[in-house]
Amino acid sequence: MNKDVVIVGAGPAGIFTALEMIRNGSKKSILIVEKGQPIEKRRCPKTVTHKCMGCHPCHITTGFSGAGAFSDGKLSLSYEVGGDFPTLIGEQNAQALIDYTDGIYLDFGAETHVEGLGNTDEVREIRHRAIQAGLKLVDCPIRHLGTEKAQTLYLAIEHYLQEHGVEMLFGWECEELLMEGETCLGVSLRRGSETQEIRAAHTVVATGRRGADWLEKLCAEHGIAHQPGTVDIGVRVEVRNEVMEKVNRVLYESKLIGYPRPFKNKVRTFCQNPGGFVSQENYDNDLAVVNGHSYKDTKSDNTNVSVLCSHNFSVPFNQPIAYAQKVGELTNMLANGHILVQRFGDILDGKRTWQKELAQSNLRPTLPDAVAGDITAAMPYRAMINIINFIQAVDIVVPGFAAPETLLYSPELKFYSNRVKMDEELNTNVKGLHCLGDSSGWTRGLMMASAMGVLMGRKLA
Repeated sequence: MNKDVVIVGAGPAGIFTALEMIRNGSKKSILIVEKGQPIEKRRCPKTVTHKCMGCHPCHITTGFSGAGAFSDGKLSLSYEVGGDFPTLIGEQNAQALIDYTDGIYLDFGAETHVEGLGNTDEVREIRHRAIQAGLKLVDCPIRHLGTEKAQTLYLAIEHYLQEHGVEMLFGWECEELLMEGETCLGVSLRRGSETQEIRAAHTVVATGRRGADWLEKLCAEHGIAHQPGTVDIGVRVEVRNEVMEKVNRVLYESKLIGYPRPFKNKVRTFCQNPGGFVSQENYDNDLAVVNGHSYKDTKSDNTNVSVLCSHNFSVPFNQPIAYAQKVGELTNMLANGHILVQRFGDILDGKRTWQKELAQSNLRPTLPDAVAGDITAAMPYRAMINIINFIQAVDIVVPGFAAPETLLYSPELKFYSNRVKMDEELNTNVKGLHCLGDSSGWTRGLMMASAMGVLMGRKLA
C-alpha cells in the first residue's frame, strides 16, 4: 500500500497532524495506524468486573486518542506546561499554536469554561505560601474536558477525519521502519500472523509514552539522532477534598515545582484530579502503573495528584526507561501484579500499611483493588527521600497534605523517549521521518502534543 503520509499512533499528536492537513486543504493521502481500537470499541472491563483484567493492549492507554480519551482530559493552556517543545520553536510560537489548537478543541465541543483564571488575591496568597516552602507555583489556565466528555469529543474528531478521507487501520502494530540508507520509506505492520508494508513519502511516528521504549530502540537501530531523555518516578497522592478545597477552587490544578534537599532533583505535582479517582493502567509487558481520572459529572470525596521525581542520567548509563520499568516491576511484585498503596504516616514510622488500617481511616482509597503494603521496599532511596521532603514542603502550602493518613500509590511512572533531534521544520536526520508528541521526548500532555501535531500538519500540507 502506498500513501503520501503514514502516521503511526492515533494519539493527540497524530490526530492533529491529520486534522490540520485537512483544515489546510491538503489533498495528500493519509493513513493512521493504531494498535488499539477506535473510540466506540474502547471499553475497560473494570467498570463491570471492578478489577483489572489485564487486557492486551490496555483499552485505557491504547486506541484512538491514546490515553487522552480515558484520562481526565485536561488541556494546559500555557506554553510553560507540557514539555520542552517551546525551546525548539520559540515560546511565542508555541503559545500561538496552543491558542489555535485550543480553538479546534472548542470547535469539537470542549467545555468553554477555563479553570484557574481570576481569584488574584487568593492566588497571591497561595504563591506566598509556596515561596515560604521553597516551591514554585506555575500559573496555568486549564480547560477540563472530563473523562466522559473527552471520549465524546475525540469520537467527533474520529468521524470528521474519516469523513474527509483519512484512512485508519486499527489493531495493527508497527514493527519496523522501512529504510533505504538514511531515508525512511514507510513502515512494516503486523496483526497476529498477518503482515503488510506501507510505503509513504512521509512517516510520522507519534506513539505516545507507550511507544517511548520502542522508539528508543529504533533510534539506536537506525541511527536516528537523539539524546538521553528524562524519566519520572513517583507516586499518586490521594487526600480528602476538604484538604485541597481552596486550591481546587482557586486554581483547580496547582502545579508546584521544587528541588528538595539533599539531592535537589526536580520534583513536581502533575495531573491533579479534584473529586477524582485513582486508576490502574497496564503496559504491554504486564507492567501495572497508577494514574488518576476526573469526571465532569461523577465525583468522589477525594482529590488525587501525581508527585513525580525527575531523573537525568549521564554516561555510561543510557537506559532510563528500562531503569524506571525495573522500579515498577519490583513494586508490582510486592503487590502481586496490582498497585501498591501506603499511608504517609506509616512511611515516616518505617512500617507497612495493613488493609484493616485503611478501613479505619477518614480517607478511603478510590482504587479499591490497590494492595496495602510498603512502597519503600521498592522505591529507590533517592526518589523516596525527594518525594517525602517534597510532600512535607507542599504541606506548608496545603495544610493536611502530609497528614498521617494521606495515601501514596505506586508506581507512577512517566516514560519519555530519548529526545529525538529535529529542526524547526520537525525533520529528523533521517529523510522522510518525523517524530512527534510524548514519544519524541519534546512534549508532555494532551495540549502540547496536539499543538506539535498542528505544526506538523501545516508543514506536510
